[in-house]
Amino acid sequence: MRGLSSWACDPARSRGRLHPEERTALRGPRDEYQRDRDRVIHSIPFRRLRHKTQVFVAPDGDHFRVRLTHSLEVAQIGRTIARALGLNEDLTEALCLAHDIGHPPFGHAGEDALKAATAHAGGFDHNAHTLRVLMRIEKPYPRFDGLNLTWETLEGLAKHNGPIEHPSWAMAEANAAFPLELGSWPSLEAQVAAVADDIAYDNHDIDDGLRAGLLGREQILAVPLVARGWRAAQERYPDISERRLLSELVRSQIGLMVNDLIAETRRRIRETGVETVEDVRAAGQALVGFSHAMRAEERELKRFMYRELYHHERQLEAARIAAVIVGGLFGAYAGDPSRLPDGWRETLPPADPERSRHIADFIAGMTDRYAIARYRELVGPLDLPEGF
Repeated sequence: MRGLSSWACDPARSRGRLHPEERTALRGPRDEYQRDRDRVIHSIPFRRLRHKTQVFVAPDGDHFRVRLTHSLEVAQIGRTIARALGLNEDLTEALCLAHDIGHPPFGHAGEDALKAATAHAGGFDHNAHTLRVLMRIEKPYPRFDGLNLTWETLEGLAKHNGPIEHPSWAMAEANAAFPLELGSWPSLEAQVAAVADDIAYDNHDIDDGLRAGLLGREQILAVPLVARGWRAAQERYPDISERRLLSELVRSQIGLMVNDLIAETRRRIRETGVETVEDVRAAGQALVGFSHAMRAEERELKRFMYRELYHHERQLEAARIAAVIVGGLFGAYAGDPSRLPDGWRETLPPADPERSRHIADFIAGMTDRYAIARYRELVGPLDLPEGF
């Protein structure tokens, strides 16, 4: 690990794990955050991300991004930023890799459907479910449930988007088991992970949208930030194909955002005078972020992506089908719990809200293709549009 800034998280000063563990050379010469990262990478929920929706539901194209490839791209961006700011790269990477583990099948469409199906039991939130998976549901170790990650990793996953004033039932449950100081700001590593996520999907979703034919070159050039990047790429490479020029545009735009973020974050750290991790948590504001000008342009890009891609007619139809699948599965399992796999059926709570939450836990862990297969098995035929 390179030299850490005074405001970085130091693994030697970690607040520890919920269940104390004895260090042994058998596990190799790794510090606490390296072990957290490795536990995430080796976990079953992380592997399942390869068949979970990023933008396009159950894509049949090999080149589209899924939750796994997105998480790897976020981790690459996060490590770059963390290194420039003197932060802990391993903690940053662990947070980036784990941040989407709580997503159910079919992305946000699946989450909305699961939230509606469990409204009577407190609803569903993918961020809180990430904590639930990593602290309770996964059981790869002999002495405790969950992956037993450090306090700093769990805190960062809980609060990477900022303090939580009104925690959901799942977040409150996690916080009761291992108090995460939900009302304060998280570490700079967690803040970096959050913005690295934005940078990754802001730019890579353009690439996937163009590849899928839902976006066109003239459409994206209506966004000033993109138009400037396109002109700059044309000036550097006047004789290359449009496809390669679009790839250069995406790469350059990521670099532009990363450089702006690093410069602005350094300015905020300097002006606020934070010197320790405790200062960061007590700062009362986000210290990692874009400059005012870049933030305005990034928001404009997001508005464009929601209007032209995420809310595209084809995407809305896919979301409708995803809701049918998730809602149908919940109804099937709630109506006849004997259809649950043995391990899930044997641990089914006797009454709500825990009973419905248990069923939602099972469905949330499904991949897109597994959910489609179970729906056809338990509910009935399902006609999927081309490319679903």
